[in-house]
Amino acid sequence: MEDLLFTVVKGLVEYPEQIHIEVDEPNEEGIVVYRLHVAESDMGRIIGKQGRIANAIRTIMRAIATRNDLKVAVEIV
Repeated sequence: MEDLLFTVVKGLVEYPEQIHIEVDEPNEEGIVVYRLHVAESDMGRIIGKQGRIANAIRTIMRAIATRNDLKVAVEIV
């Protein structure tokens, strides 16, 4: 899952070497939280107009997680 998130984000940013992903242990509800860190100048590219790209990234991650009987959340920090 982390590799998928990295691959998707890598194609969107200008500085792929500054991508950092933190993965938390599942919380009490069983949700695994992925915290995505990118360069400050790439934040707009990841969020997109009205958050459309961020929502698309979250949708992709949830779809793959559902296939694997997991629950995930993506936070962009």
